Amino acid sequence: MEVAASSTEYVRVTATSKAGGTPISPAAPPQFAFQPSSVTGNPVEGDWLAGEWASPHARILIGPNGGAVTLEPGEYRVWLTWAAGAETPVYRAGTITVY
Repeated sequence: MEVAASSTEYVRVTATSKAGGTPISPAAPPQFAFQPSSVTGNPVEGDWLAGEWASPHARILIGPNGGAVTLEPGEYRVWLTWAAGAETPVYRAGTITVY
């Protein structure tokens, strides 16, 4: 995904949880982290930002007009996690380039 630094828009990631093959609706909101591509390792507790579910997507509003975060120009890794029963999956969900 590419986005202008002056744009406010949703970052969407398709995410589903299943238990025994049946889709379940997670009770907790998804969490996103945006790390510069130069950073190695997984996000730490303070990196996570609350998103929301818009089935089948997890989404978060980013940008200067009411976004959860405003990203400076650069390339970022997008991370996603959510509580799914006994599991808490953590995924590197792609990259975003801010210009």
